[in-house]
Amino acid sequence: MDVVLIPGFWLDATSWDEVVPTIERTGHVVHALTLPGLQSPDADRRGIRLADHVDAVVGAVDRIAGPVVLVGHSGGGPVAHAAADARPDRIARVVHVDTVPLPAGRAINAGLPVVDGEIPLPDWSAFDAEDLVDLDDSLRARFRARAVPQPAAVAADPQVLVDDRRLDVPATVVACEFTADQLRGWMEGGDPDLVELAALRDVTFVDLPTGHWPQFTRPVELGEVIVGALGP
Repeated sequence: MDVVLIPGFWLDATSWDEVVPTIERTGHVVHALTLPGLQSPDADRRGIRLADHVDAVVGAVDRIAGPVVLVGHSGGGPVAHAAADARPDRIARVVHVDTVPLPAGRAINAGLPVVDGEIPLPDWSAFDAEDLVDLDDSLRARFRARAVPQPAAVAADPQVLVDDRRLDVPATVVACEFTADQLRGWMEGGDPDLVELAALRDVTFVDLPTGHWPQFTRPVELGEVIVGALGP
């Protein structure tokens, strides 16, 4: 199976480096993406929109001959879901790593602080305690050293979804900072952020207790969860 890995905010393809070997050992082909504007701190991020990130993933799918599994972490999850909306007949499964499908019309995170038209990685004090579980000082330093400012419009643009066939694409939600039971409870309670998740017709929840960045804190276990989601 071809597996496309989509990083979350501030991260590029190398953020998956410690996850990839576990997936590849089982014979799957991995395509880790660096999304537009995240190539380097000096990259030109002016004018990059959420649609550009979705188009980059759709382009990766179109270059692959067979069915594709999309794996999106954090802000990469909504991008993966929009790509599944664009190519529902090509996507075998979407794996949401500590994220959920973003409903149409909602932004990924419009509240992040913008500096000179981009979003630098904030101070750690800006994150909730649940985000930072297992992210020790060494991992935080490594993360900050590799972090690239996020194009501001990617965080603020509304999600665009047009094809209801996306709801038939199987999904796996990897629950890290909150448990699967908590997510189910919020979903069943009508949380507006989870209406798209509730509409999916085939969802599997998997618990991987850690903080918001399991590719750093529990990379081998995350790889094993992704492999499990791919099936036999």
